[in-house]
Amino acid sequence: MTDSAAYLQPCPHSAYRIETAPAWRLLRVFALYQLTAASLLPILFFTHRGPAHLGAYAPDLFSALAAVYAAATWFSLPLLWLRRPGYRWQAAGRLGLDLVVLPGVIYACGGLGSGFGILLAVSVAASGLLIGGRCALGYAALAALAVLGVEGYADWRGGFEASHYTYAAMLGIAYFAIAGLAVALAQRAEESTALAERRQVDLANLQRLNAFIVQHLQAGILVLDDQRRLRLTNQAALALLGLAQPPRDASGLPGLLSASLREWQARGDPEHQAVLTTDHGPLHLRASRLSLEGETLTLVFLEDDRLHQRRVQESKLTSLGRLTAGIAHEIRNPLGAIGHAAQLLEESPHLDPQDLRLVAIIRKHVRRVDETIDNVLQLSRRSAAKRQRLELCAWLQRFRTDFEEETRNRSVELELPDAEISALVDPGQLKQILSNLCSNALKYGGGAVRIRLTQEGRHPCIEVIDQGPGIATEHLSQIFEPFFTTSGSGTGLGLYIARELAQLNQARLEYDNGPQGSRFRILLTPINEVILAP
Repeated sequence: MTDSAAYLQPCPHSAYRIETAPAWRLLRVFALYQLTAASLLPILFFTHRGPAHLGAYAPDLFSALAAVYAAATWFSLPLLWLRRPGYRWQAAGRLGLDLVVLPGVIYACGGLGSGFGILLAVSVAASGLLIGGRCALGYAALAALAVLGVEGYADWRGGFEASHYTYAAMLGIAYFAIAGLAVALAQRAEESTALAERRQVDLANLQRLNAFIVQHLQAGILVLDDQRRLRLTNQAALALLGLAQPPRDASGLPGLLSASLREWQARGDPEHQAVLTTDHGPLHLRASRLSLEGETLTLVFLEDDRLHQRRVQESKLTSLGRLTAGIAHEIRNPLGAIGHAAQLLEESPHLDPQDLRLVAIIRKHVRRVDETIDNVLQLSRRSAAKRQRLELCAWLQRFRTDFEEETRNRSVELELPDAEISALVDPGQLKQILSNLCSNALKYGGGAVRIRLTQEGRHPCIEVIDQGPGIATEHLSQIFEPFFTTSGSGTGLGLYIARELAQLNQARLEYDNGPQGSRFRILLTPINEVILAP
């Protein structure tokens, strides 16, 4: 592994890894310790200020080893700063230097009884951190063999008054224990570093995810701290406020917004709501406080007030739909009884023509009310669109055949392009929309209807065209409203239901009042486009 990599693996026989920067820092600390020890040994020896037994047994050997140790440590400093050769070789070289020099120093000072065996203990501990794994345990084994060799050689030469084999054995065991603890600590540090890195990556990913979510929210978000500095904003907020760049603090926000926040903060209320009129339209403002450790943030949510009111209206309409569905169920039972009674009354032989005319009027309006109830129940029970890929040319041919058989009317003309056009739509709901439009065209459009399939930009477009008088200009803004009708026999729910079904399929239902007749256009979702449901 190269030194420029994020991690180093100093021991080729173990999986121990250490980060590059901390590894070189540890090596510099160990080099500083070696430099201090290598400088003190000759100074204390030649000035005679050290212990009396310092180099006393073999002064020539001690002076030579001390000189070599000092020269090696001093001349290796430039290599450490240049990081040449690599970390593995420099760490092994410095530890090997101690393993060669220090046993000789111990011997020259009179063996393990001199107390200099502790110098190798420091090197053994450093090996657990610098190289780790099996290499550190191997270094401890070599250090133990070295001190045993010193005692064995001294015993063979008869140089010391008493050999310290027990002391050498205990010191060798201590070396293994120190190496084992250093390796365990190094592994724990490695695991902690890896865990911290994983947590850092998770935190960074979470921050990016939060930033992505915040930036893609439809509502504008502003976050201010205690000093009214802007800590967070998203593109929706900038668009709603008409700002090109996020300001540094609240003073860069529009005056009405800044004043509203100041007044709320002065009151000390936990939450705040207001509607602000700006150059870009009315804004619905919601603000609240978020207490964190050491600070309190102000969260401001901005939304186009027209969108907010539309959502409130949709919620009210949903509740109203459930209410009307319940009322329709309650009306249907007595209405059925009225219709059945009228049918029985019509069969009576004692009714004169005028009474039969009244019964016919009753039955006609019973059917009309029943049709209205069916439309209301259908609207309240509408299910989510099950959109799928639909080949429109083939499907429209089948639709015309089915529609003409159901209505017993052969006045449907079909215009299809040469190439097949596909759309993403629920076939059942599309059939319901077209059936409603074609039925209206046959009823109010002169008895003939034309269905034309075109490509409107990226969107497939189905047009339903008739040759009738069309819809009056003053009624164009109301044709898709519920219960609006210009006919005395209609319920006013057909076009409203058709538009609702189109919206369920992410399609648009439009009306075009041409020079003659009417044209309804259904702009469908192309097959390669996915639009999220509102």
